[in-house]
Amino acid sequence: MRALVYHGPGQIAWDKVMDPAIEDPTDAIVRVDATTICGTDLHILHGELPEVKPGTVLGHEAVGEVMDVGREVHSISPGDQVIVSSVTACGHCQPCRDNTFGQCRGGGGWMLGDLINGTQAEFVRVPFADYSTRRTPGTLALDDAVLFSEVLPTAYEVGVRNGHVSPGDTVVVVGAGPVGLAAVMTARIYSPRRIIAVDLSSSRLEAAVRLGADAAELPGRLMADLADGPGADVVIEAAGAPDSFVLCTRVVRSGGHIANIGMHGKPATLHLEALWRKNVTISTGQVDTSSTPWLLDLVTSGRLHISPLVTHAFGLSRMENAYEVFSHGTDTGALKVVLHREESALSGDRP
Repeated sequence: MRALVYHGPGQIAWDKVMDPAIEDPTDAIVRVDATTICGTDLHILHGELPEVKPGTVLGHEAVGEVMDVGREVHSISPGDQVIVSSVTACGHCQPCRDNTFGQCRGGGGWMLGDLINGTQAEFVRVPFADYSTRRTPGTLALDDAVLFSEVLPTAYEVGVRNGHVSPGDTVVVVGAGPVGLAAVMTARIYSPRRIIAVDLSSSRLEAAVRLGADAAELPGRLMADLADGPGADVVIEAAGAPDSFVLCTRVVRSGGHIANIGMHGKPATLHLEALWRKNVTISTGQVDTSSTPWLLDLVTSGRLHISPLVTHAFGLSRMENAYEVFSHGTDTGALKVVLHREESALSGDRP
C-alpha cells in the first residue's frame, strides 16, 4: 500500500510500505476512506516529538471500512463503516473505566502516528478496536465523520467542558485554528453571553465570526479592556504558544477558568506573581473522545453544523500537497484538510 512516511525533521514522502496485518487478537484493519492532517503532525514534521521515529506512517484521524478483525473483536465486523479514534483505549484499565481514554495505562493512549503507524495511508491497523472505533451513522457525511476522530471532541472536552463554559459567560478563545474554531462552535451550545476569538490571522478571524464568535480580534485593545476590567469567565488556549498562554492568564477574571488545548512545544511562563490570589483554575488534557456519542447526536439531529470546518479536499496520493496547503493555513485559508481514498477527489477550495 501507499502511506505518508516520516523520514526525519522536515522530510515526508508518499511511499510504498507493507500492508498492515492483524498482530493482536484485538486488532482491526480499516481501509482509510478519509483522513486529515492535524497541527500535531506539523509538530512531528518540525522534529518537536523525538519519540516519533523515522519510518513511521503519520496521522491519527480517519474514517473507513473495516476489512478484517482479530478473534477478540466483537463490536465491529468487516464491512462496517467506522470512525477511528485518535486515542487508543484498552477498555479495561482504571482510566478507561473512568472514560479518560487518553490516559489509558493498558497499552493505549496516543499511539497512531506516534508510537505505531498511523492513518495517513490506504489502510491502518487499529489496536483495541472494540474501544478505539465507533460505527459511523449512515446519515453522516464523510467529511463530517472524520472530524469526530479528534478535532471536535478535543475542542469540546479539553476546551469547553474543562473550562466549565456556562450560560451568561464571557468566553475568550485564543487561537482560531481548526480546534479553536471548533471550541467556538461547541461553546455556543451553552449560551454564553459572548464569545471572543483572538488570532493574528485576518482570514481566521473572519472564519471565527462566520462560525459563531460574537467578536474576533487581534490581541490588542479588546484584550486590554478585559484585562483591566471584569475579565473573561473562561479562556480557552488553542494556539500552543508561550505568548498566547500568557495572554490567557492576563484576561481571565478572578475565579475564572483557563482551559489549555494547545500543544506546547516550548516552555510557557506561569506568572504566579499575578495569579496567586485570583482563584484561577488552569486545566490541561488530552482528548478522551468519551463525548463522541453526544456530539454525534448533536450533529446528526441538526443542532450542530460542523461542515464549514473542512475547507480543502485532496486525493490521498496528493498528501504532500495537502501538507503544504495546511501548513500555510493563514495564507491559504485552510482549516481542516481532508484526504479521500477516491483519487478523483477534487483539490482546492470546497464550494
